[in-house]
Amino acid sequence: MTHATYPPAAETGAFGIDIGGSGIKGAPVDLVVGEFSADRVRIPTPQPATPDAVAATVARLVDSFDLSHDLPIGVTFPAVIQHGIARSAANVDDSWIGTDVSRVIAEATGRRVLAVNDADAAGYAETLYGAARGHDGVVLVVTLGTGIGSCLVVDGTLVPNTELGHLEVDGHDAESRAADSAREREDLDWEQWAERLQRYFRVVEDLLWPDLIVVGGGVSKKHDHFLPLLDLRTPIVPATLRNAAGIVGAAALAARGTHLD
Repeated sequence: MTHATYPPAAETGAFGIDIGGSGIKGAPVDLVVGEFSADRVRIPTPQPATPDAVAATVARLVDSFDLSHDLPIGVTFPAVIQHGIARSAANVDDSWIGTDVSRVIAEATGRRVLAVNDADAAGYAETLYGAARGHDGVVLVVTLGTGIGSCLVVDGTLVPNTELGHLEVDGHDAESRAADSAREREDLDWEQWAERLQRYFRVVEDLLWPDLIVVGGGVSKKHDHFLPLLDLRTPIVPATLRNAAGIVGAAALAARGTHLD
């Protein structure tokens, strides 16, 4: 596991990359304040999104910046990542499964690289610089979007790959009923969706007893429509870093070392 330190990192800068199904985005990050130190660049994700094709695109993105060669690079990836290796694949080619993402990207860029699950990177950024900054204890960051992503941080230590969106709740995969995509697909109003979120978060509360829950994803911009409808014992707040979270979190983790173990 990787431990958060305050101030955020011994190194003051790193480069973050967010690999998604439609786009690969990257920017240098000022780790003192948790903000981009130059404008973000986005390149469309190659199709098919095979390891060689994605790695070449990442290298092109990195080369578009004038970076020192020893600057650490963090990469978010839409998969379970164990010690740099992808154990699943979402919105990228299945050939990634079993691939050492850190090694493939490192070889393509000629730099030291840390690969991390995308939800873990975004959630970790919220604990360092965002809505959970300064909170000790058990912090759960949940992203509501096409699915439900989760990040668990305990006393500043990331517990990777929790995948709490796939909990079985009332006989259903949780994200199939409580993700934002379910709200849109079934044309639920805010009250109807909040009932499903209430059930999901209550199950999570009973399992983990978190001290704080942070809700991210695009729908978090409309948090005033649904968060006040929830009746939980845990304080629950909207994320603040929005689209920057994955890049910032990946950069912060990369600055701390090359393994999550």
